[in-house]
Amino acid sequence: MAPPLAFRTASAIVLDGVSVLHGTRRLLRDVGLTAGPGERVGLIGANGSGKSTLLELIAGRLDAQSASGAVGRPAATALLPQELEPEPALLRLGEAIDRAVAPVRAIGDRLEAAALALSSEDAPEAAAAAERYEAALVDAERAGLWSLDARIASVLEGLGLGSLDRDRPLSAMSGGQRRRLAVAALLLERPDALLLDEPTNHLDDEAVAFLERELLSWPGPVLFTSHDRAFLDAVATGVVDIDPSFGPGGPRDGVMQGRRYTGGFSDYLLARDRDLARWREAYAEEQDERARLAHVIGVSARQVFHTEQPRGEGRIAKKFEADRAAKTVGGRVRQARNRLAELDRSPVAEPPRPLRFRGFADREEAVDAAAPAGGDEPFVALDAVAVRDRLDPVSLEIGPRSRLLVEGPNGAGKSTLLAVLAGEVDPDEGAVTRTCTVGRLSQYDAWPDPALAAEAAYRAALRHPDSAPGLAELGLLEDAAAGVPIAELSYGQRRRVALAPLVVEPPELLLLDEPTNHLALALAEELERAIPDYPGAVVIASHDRWLRRRWRGEVLRLAPARDHASAEE
Repeated sequence: MAPPLAFRTASAIVLDGVSVLHGTRRLLRDVGLTAGPGERVGLIGANGSGKSTLLELIAGRLDAQSASGAVGRPAATALLPQELEPEPALLRLGEAIDRAVAPVRAIGDRLEAAALALSSEDAPEAAAAAERYEAALVDAERAGLWSLDARIASVLEGLGLGSLDRDRPLSAMSGGQRRRLAVAALLLERPDALLLDEPTNHLDDEAVAFLERELLSWPGPVLFTSHDRAFLDAVATGVVDIDPSFGPGGPRDGVMQGRRYTGGFSDYLLARDRDLARWREAYAEEQDERARLAHVIGVSARQVFHTEQPRGEGRIAKKFEADRAAKTVGGRVRQARNRLAELDRSPVAEPPRPLRFRGFADREEAVDAAAPAGGDEPFVALDAVAVRDRLDPVSLEIGPRSRLLVEGPNGAGKSTLLAVLAGEVDPDEGAVTRTCTVGRLSQYDAWPDPALAAEAAYRAALRHPDSAPGLAELGLLEDAAAGVPIAELSYGQRRRVALAPLVVEPPELLLLDEPTNHLALALAEELERAIPDYPGAVVIASHDRWLRRRWRGEVLRLAPARDHASAEE
């Protein structure tokens, strides 16, 4: 594959006919998009669809032999990768900041040198110096040279790093602090264009709000990926969906080229729902047409002849009528077969089935969720339950149709509370009463045998594996991925496999710990839309701002547990 043609643009990010191979698999095909000054384009799509690869390609970090097409970007284009590169062990916070702002301070050196040259007695040299001075002055104003120190303090404070000692080694900082420092360095560097891969990772709500304000006023183009739907909605001026599975013709229909939507995530959802409705309508119409054509083809000339009353009375007249009927039917059959061949050449793919939890009646040990055995009695009751250093005393009742959202900062004990509800952690204080079946989607997955293929691991978690639909049928994993060992799947794919048994054999009490983490945005939306119709009770623990803003059930907010190190969650 020919390497991509790289060229500089004055102010825009431009992709034209970009294709990327990952080994023998075509990851991206014929991608074309433009992000101009002031545009903030969010890239979304299924895990593994190529979003991070696309950003690396634009930044010039991808192996040129695996890509083709044309890539244009401004001269100063900077990338925030999802996985940070290792820094020198002895590098200190202040030194990292100095490195980031070095290009801005260099403008001051240019300005000073040009100012000195203005006094030259050589007229041409003085004129050239005046041009250099004017250009440096424009760059200085754009980069905020004269307010640089104040901006450094503002950015560090906005990202929660203001209280750190500038002499602190990066090796002594947490992973979240180093991530926030990488964001700060990029903002202080003031490149012409930004490429951001999951920029809100490890940022709290205040830091995310600060980053949103920064990007809303960024003069150059911004291209970013994010699983944070609230961030997408607040920041994006456009959304490009590069999910190859979405569209009537699948990847053949060019969906891998990127389907662009105007506006933020809310606008994208509305437009995608309209696209999906049209897709379902087109599929239904084609299926009806196929059934009609099959009926026409299945009707023989003999059957048609016997349904007709020949208009002649003599033997010759009967043959004439029979021949004419056969000719008419033959023409109809040929037309039907030709039309069916056309449909086979470019069929409308079956639309994805929305995620739906199966009812309790699908199980042998059926329980009517509308009238559970215990009547109005709670499924679970906690009486002043506490776990030492992890969860302060909590009292609550979970009813048969409860919908409860558990909120709180890291260290508040959200995951611990769900583990207590599930019976996986015994409290040190208080009493637990439980009268229901419980299933939990943990924040971090664990598998008894990671060498098992995904399909086998899923079925091993079921009570009735023989009658259960496959992962592909559920729309949670493609057939090819279903045969891959769990250990070789991405975290997002493993998350889908862990969710599958809960969808097929839903417990009376469903516990979801950060359920939208590592899920493609489309699946996260489907999961949330399925919650209101869940046949039992649901308790969710989540940091997800989008989920929290749209929640319509009860809310329990936990404060950080006393004397608890905040590393729990």
